[in-house]
Amino acid sequence: MNIKRKTGILLGAHMSTSGGVHTAVDRATSIGCTALQVFTKNNNQWNAKPLTDDDIQNYKRKIAEASIAPVLAHDSYLINLCATNPDILKKSRAALIDELTRCEQLGIQLLNFHPGAHGGAGEEEGIKKIIESLNIAHNETKSFNVLSVVEATAGQGTAIGHKFEHLEKIINGVDEPKRMAVCIDICHIFAAGYELRTEEGYAKTFREFDDVVGLDHIAAFHVNDSKKGFGAHVDRHEHIGKGMIGTQGFAFLMNDKRFAGIPKILETPKSEDLHEDVENLEVLRALVKSGS
Repeated sequence: MNIKRKTGILLGAHMSTSGGVHTAVDRATSIGCTALQVFTKNNNQWNAKPLTDDDIQNYKRKIAEASIAPVLAHDSYLINLCATNPDILKKSRAALIDELTRCEQLGIQLLNFHPGAHGGAGEEEGIKKIIESLNIAHNETKSFNVLSVVEATAGQGTAIGHKFEHLEKIINGVDEPKRMAVCIDICHIFAAGYELRTEEGYAKTFREFDDVVGLDHIAAFHVNDSKKGFGAHVDRHEHIGKGMIGTQGFAFLMNDKRFAGIPKILETPKSEDLHEDVENLEVLRALVKSGS
């Protein structure tokens, strides 16, 4: 993966694009973010107006002036790449192509997506459909530089992605595995049953990930604490240190030199003044030991 990065701790949050995608950069910069995640369209609608030249140029100007790289886009929550409903599957595949296109237009290198929920068809069939969906999308976007970043899930309902083996099968099953990367959501993998709260558990979790998928595939982390307990398979984000993981699990991550150059993004609840983001970022920064 050839991802543009900046040195130092890459910490940030998912930011609103209300008023235009470029406004997310202003919000991120205002609280000292060095990483950023955005939606490039309304995340709860299938269709969106195409980006205008002004949209693209305003964003590119803002991000060029900011000390933020790389930027992640998160795809629509409606997309299900292994939907059993043929209409939803067709819409999902078209929407993914549109999301990749918008990222390419904006110069965003990473498109984060949830693998999907198999709806009772079974994990094997679900993974097969996800691979088919990605191949279709990649075939329609052959010259693009955007990586498709599959997110590890909590395994709620019939969601795929809660086992590292799922991610490996998807990445190595597509025709162009070099276009794939992984986002590790700390809340999700904890809820999926991967221990992070002890030094031994943290080491075992990432040793297993390395053995199954490979640490070099990690392009981003979502740094969210978990409202629910270990192995609960429920996706509920909590502020750092106020959930079931606690600060120690995040201290291991923040001081892990292997992941120093990888963006760590908050997706925790917040209000318009962003004070919750500020507080969470302060907690995370305070966990970094001198010299790390």
